[in-house]
Amino acid sequence: MTKANTVVVGVSPDGIDSHNQFISKFNLPFVLLADQQKETMKAYGAWGPRKNAAGEVSEGTIRSTALIGADGTIKKHWIPVADAGAHPAEVLAFLNS
Repeated sequence: MTKANTVVVGVSPDGIDSHNQFISKFNLPFVLLADQQKETMKAYGAWGPRKNAAGEVSEGTIRSTALIGADGTIKKHWIPVADAGAHPAEVLAFLNS
């Protein structure tokens, strides 16, 4: 996102081979980091208890976005991200505000 002067990085518990396939399949223009021990994800609240569509609780990935400023502080944290399709526009609107 050069125009917004930002760097986009994704994190998931999947391995590097899985990430490479996902990046190729969807032609992603950003890096995906593998956090197989889930340490970073837990630190950002992106791994933990969550409800599925049936209301059952299990541990897993909680889709979220942390906007980290150049000074290393979190400027905005969206957790959970409810609508993945609309979310990029929401983040861009925040960046432009």
